[in-house]
Amino acid sequence: MTATADAEAAANELTPLADYLGSVLRRLRALPPLDLDLTQAYGNVLAEDVVAPHSFPAFDQAAVDGYAARWEDLSGTGRAGGYHPGPPGSRTVRLNVVGDLGAASWRPVRLTPGSCFSVAAGAPLPITADVVVPVEWTDQGMAAVEIFRTPKRGYGVRRAGEELPAGTLLARAGTYVSPALVAVFAATGIGHVVVRPCPRVVVVATGDELVDVGRGSQPGQVVDANSHALTAAAAEVGALAYRVGICDDDPEGLRGLLEDQTLRADLIITTGGTGTGPGDMVRRILSRREGGRAGPVTFTEVALYPGTALGFGTVGAEEVPVVCLPGEPGAALIGFEVLARPAINLLAGAEPVFRPSVRAHLLETITSPGGLREFRPAHVAERRGGGYTVQPLSGGPFTLSGLAEANGLMVLGERVTAAAAGSTVDVLLLDRRR
Repeated sequence: MTATADAEAAANELTPLADYLGSVLRRLRALPPLDLDLTQAYGNVLAEDVVAPHSFPAFDQAAVDGYAARWEDLSGTGRAGGYHPGPPGSRTVRLNVVGDLGAASWRPVRLTPGSCFSVAAGAPLPITADVVVPVEWTDQGMAAVEIFRTPKRGYGVRRAGEELPAGTLLARAGTYVSPALVAVFAATGIGHVVVRPCPRVVVVATGDELVDVGRGSQPGQVVDANSHALTAAAAEVGALAYRVGICDDDPEGLRGLLEDQTLRADLIITTGGTGTGPGDMVRRILSRREGGRAGPVTFTEVALYPGTALGFGTVGAEEVPVVCLPGEPGAALIGFEVLARPAINLLAGAEPVFRPSVRAHLLETITSPGGLREFRPAHVAERRGGGYTVQPLSGGPFTLSGLAEANGLMVLGERVTAAAAGSTVDVLLLDRRR
């Protein structure tokens, strides 16, 4: 049997990524909802639909600084009462200014023909007023005002409920509460909302070879990049992320650490030790059968490149979910994207749980390992005529520099061994702040 045939046979024994993800996510449930004051709701996910109890605006109001008037007086069709045309041959209109209204004014007032009120933006509109003349279109008079330009009826006016009538669906369950959404809720009279809490995610790096940041690697030592990167990745999703740090390959130490962390975690992420080698302690410890029962975590060889070995299960009496990712930094970050990130979103009640994707035209011919679903760092750009292009970054998925530069992950299916320049591929969009 050739080496290629051996590789294909081995790949056929792997679990398809879609099947694996489905089996994991079906075991998770969104966290129980809680009622939060609006000031604390930002960053959480709504647990139920939110409907406007009141209209916005709540009353007819001026949209600009100026003079609230009757349009008939400005157009010359309502000449009864105090209408005063400008000098012969001019197009100006002169109205009596009978008062000033600010945003804090609350007494209802009514316009009589030929009169107007000086108003500030946000001020309640006088009864019968149907237009606000901007200040710059007038001589800014105080007792009487000369109006040089006539706006259309309704200009400068915001009617009650014009933007959001009472009963409007403001946001559906599964929506992240953004600062703008907080403003919408507040403006329509909402003081608290029911949300899912942000998941508490604990990140643990394992391995005797690991040393903390702030130094260079020496033979037999590897700087722990994973726990820092995965803590940042969890925070980017919206989790409350806690980095525990480094745990040596000590069975009792690892068991004790995980047991302790279940008290403050909704999800635990470990990195390292998921393979089948003699030093892969996480897999050996967490998958060990005890008392005839399977271990708390199942490790699966998944058709994923990079990083085929992934683990999932629960630990502790509270049965806190745990995701076990490979120790190679590129594989750990890809594993986070395809497994841990959707798990966090599901716990948070967010919809959808996966990143958005687009179809893009490939700018360079590439090869991919057969039988594995590859996630390759890439740069995706919009084309002027519409659609997207994607450029794979050098080094493939194992290079941290490529992942740092990427704004997308190109997805190449299990049956793809080569993709030609000009062909169309799927790309996950990474929502990076640049």
